[in-house]
Order: sequence, then structure tokens, then C-alpha cells
Amino acid sequence: MLEINNTTKHRIDLKKTKYIAEEFLRVYKKAGREVSLAIVGDARMRRLNHEYRGIDKTTDVLSFPAADDLRAIEKPAGVSQARLKPDKYLGEIIINIQEAKRMGKYREMFKELGLKAADSYLFYFLLVHGLLHLAGYDDKTEKGRQEMLKRGKDFLKFIF
Repeated sequence: MLEINNTTKHRIDLKKTKYIAEEFLRVYKKAGREVSLAIVGDARMRRLNHEYRGIDKTTDVLSFPAADDLRAIEKPAGVSQARLKPDKYLGEIIINIQEAKRMGKYREMFKELGLKAADSYLFYFLLVHGLLHLAGYDDKTEKGRQEMLKRGKDFLKFIF
């Protein structure tokens, strides 16, 4: 299940977004788990990145895997914890929609996949990237980053 909190004026395809998240959870054997997705702009993402990572600049996506005790999780995007079940909650993804629209470095990847409207897929790439983090993947090393890029690309090829 995906709970979406879009705090921006940018429109997203809710049906496609939920489908991609549910398919990811199924493929990665996390079906039935709950994920919250917040869509924010540059200013809010910069504040969150500074608060949680100590980096005073905006970024494209942040992921917050669930803790064993939901009371220990701070919900920076204001998602209601009351609706989340502790044993099913996987975590939260925050996507900066403005940064997604600027991510030219991934346009070539989408062209390779045969996707003509590359800009519209950047948001989905970030969603999958965040889901990979919640599933336990890490991009702190170059090897990890390459693995996540490959998995994200392969998953998008599977979906589209």
C-alpha cells in the first residue's frame, strides 16, 4: 500500500505511481507492506536534507526505513502514523519534484530504454530508487550505486 502526500502544485499520475510501488513491493517480496511517499519542493527538501543529513542543499530523494518502534520515527512530511501498522510499515520516501524535473543526467538512460518522454519518467526513477533504499540497498559506495542504478533501470524496463 502506498500513501501519497503531495505538498506541491505539480500533478502526478496517482494510479501509475501506486501501480509502480505495488509492483516493486511484489517483485522484491515486500507485498502487503506500507510505504508513505511525500512529494515536496526545493525549499522543504533542503530543510529536510540539512536536518537529517547535515547537508545544507536540496537533493532529489530521501528515504527513511522504518524502525521497529514507530514511535521512534519522526515523520518529516506529516504522514499520519495512526493509519500505519507497525508490523507492515516499510518506511517513507520523500521526492523533490523540482529536482526530478532537472535531472538531465538520467535522460540518456531513459532513451536507452526506448522511453520517449524521458522527463516524465524521472519521478518514477526516484520512486524506485527510494524503494530500493527501503528494501535494504545502499549507494554509499560506487559498487552499491552501480547496483542500484542497474536494478532501477531493470525494474523500469520491466514496468514500461
